[in-house]
Amino acid sequence: MSIIEISSLTHPGVEVFSTLTEAQLRNRLEPDKGLFIAESPKVINVALNAGYEPLAFLCEQKHITGDAADIIRRCGNVPVYTGDRELLATLTGYVLTRGVLCAMRRPVLRSVEEICRDARRIVVIDGVVDSTNIGAIFRSAAALGMDAVLLTRNSCDPLNRRAVRVSMGSVFFVPWTWLDGPLTTLSRYG
Repeated sequence: MSIIEISSLTHPGVEVFSTLTEAQLRNRLEPDKGLFIAESPKVINVALNAGYEPLAFLCEQKHITGDAADIIRRCGNVPVYTGDRELLATLTGYVLTRGVLCAMRRPVLRSVEEICRDARRIVVIDGVVDSTNIGAIFRSAAALGMDAVLLTRNSCDPLNRRAVRVSMGSVFFVPWTWLDGPLTTLSRYG
């Protein structure tokens, strides 16, 4: 494990947590370089179990040997940035929720055809822009055993930090993708 003590949020490598916006993390111009932030050991563990690649952690010192110890150990030499509680609180204006953030690589999204091929029950999200609602819809879709989720491009990103947190990691195991074009194109998938 690679522990890096920081005294400033301008420390190289911490910008993914401190200065990049959700849109910059998504990186629509180069999706293969897109990132997202998972928050809390429980949600990070779900992401790791689903095969998501961790790139860096940011957490309070006490979590390194506490409730994040197993996931940090599991991630080998992924950098773990840590600082005192007051410094990390300046990042969000409050003490970090559950004390652990993990920057992860976005997956290559599958096509609508691939998502729908064997799916029998599909949730379609059209124009839902609130990240809390997206997270709740994914959590409900998982609880109801839905096979897939399709989202119109005018909906909130399911890998938005708050959506991931509210979904309790459901966005990592319910297959989803973006639906390009009008909803009427869904008829061709039966």
